[in-house]
Amino acid sequence: MTVLLIEAFYGGSHKQLMDLLQEELKEECVLCTLPAKKWHWKARTAALYFMQTVPTNPNYRILFASSVLNLAELTALRPDLGKLKKVLYFHENQLAYPVQNWKERDFQYGYNQILSCLVADVVVFNSAFNMESFLTSIGKFMKLIPDHRPKDLEKIIRPKCQVLYFPVRFPDVSRFMPEHKLAHLENLIGVKSNGDAYQFAGLPGQQKSRALGGLMKNSNVCHESGLCEAQPGLCTTQHEGLHSPLTAPERLNKSEASESTNPCQEEDKQHLTFNLCNIWSGMDYQQRPLHVAWPHRWVEAVYCGCYPLCPKALVYPEIFPAEYLYSTPEQLFKRLQNFCKRPDIVRKHLYKGEMAGFSWAALRGKFRSLLATEPREDL
Repeated sequence: MTVLLIEAFYGGSHKQLMDLLQEELKEECVLCTLPAKKWHWKARTAALYFMQTVPTNPNYRILFASSVLNLAELTALRPDLGKLKKVLYFHENQLAYPVQNWKERDFQYGYNQILSCLVADVVVFNSAFNMESFLTSIGKFMKLIPDHRPKDLEKIIRPKCQVLYFPVRFPDVSRFMPEHKLAHLENLIGVKSNGDAYQFAGLPGQQKSRALGGLMKNSNVCHESGLCEAQPGLCTTQHEGLHSPLTAPERLNKSEASESTNPCQEEDKQHLTFNLCNIWSGMDYQQRPLHVAWPHRWVEAVYCGCYPLCPKALVYPEIFPAEYLYSTPEQLFKRLQNFCKRPDIVRKHLYKGEMAGFSWAALRGKFRSLLATEPREDL
C-alpha cells in the first residue's frame, strides 16, 4: 500500500503534519509539496502543478492532502488519482477565516474548498469548531451566487466529516519547568510505553517531558492572551518553533552586549544570557517578572507552563475549561490586573484541562486508520 501525501503549502503546521505522517509511514508513502509562499496562488494553481509533477504509481491507494489544494481540479486532471481513497484535512477553512468585511471574502477560495469536499471520500477537521463553522456557513456562502444556486451541499458533505486533532511534537522543557509543574505535566500527558508512545515513569530528566500532542489555534483572533512565568534557566533554552519569553529582558541588557569585543560570537551571547539567569536565580521566586505572551501556538504554551487566558468563543471553549475563558475585554483586563498584582496565582497554578487526548500516543492509531483501506478491484 502506498499513501500519496500532497501539501500545496509546505510550511508551519502543514509541514509539521506531513513530516509526522511521512515519518510514521516511512517507505509506504510518497510526499509531494510546494513551498509555503504566496498561498493565494497555491490555492489557485497547485492542482495544475501537481498534475505534471506527481509521479504515476500503480500502488497508490490513498491520497491525503490539506484543503489548500483544489482536490476537484487535481482529480479531474489526473483520473488515476481520482480512483484513490481521498482524504482532505482542514487546518483552517475559508468560509470562517477572519476578514474585516464579509463582502471582502474572496469567493474562489471557499468555493474551491467546497468542491474539494464534494470529491473527497473523507473530510477531516482539526476541531469541532472548524468543522461546524465550515458546514453551517456553506448555505450563506452559496447565496453569493446571483442565481441558479446549488442546493443541499451541507447535507452531502456532512456525512463525510470527522474531527481529528492536530498532533504536535513537543520539545523538552524539563530544564526550565518548576518541579511542581513538571510533575503535574507528567500526570497530564504521561502514557505507558507502547510503540512510539512515551513512558515518563523512571526516565531521566530530559526524557521525562518528551511527548506529543496538539491544539489548534486561529492566529487572526483579536484579544488573545496568555500568561507565562519566568523560570530559572528558561533563557538558556532555545527550541525550534519555541521562542524564549525572556527575549525582552535580554534586550534590556543590550548596552552590555554592545560593549562586548565581538557580540556576534556565540560564547559572548551565552555569557550574557547566563549572567541574566544568574541574577534572576538569586531573586526571590515570587519577585521574578510575570510575562504576558500572545502565543500563536496555545498548547505548546500550556505545555511549557503558561496559564491560558482565552476568549469564550471560536475553538477555545472546545479545548480549555471555563475558568480559563473570558467573555469581554473588561473581564480580560480585570484578570490580567489581578495576575499582575498576585503573580503567585499563576506560578502556583496547575493546569486543570485535558492534554493526553492531543498527544501522538492518543492520535496515532486514528491517523493510521484514516490512511488505511482495502485495495480496490478497479485499481
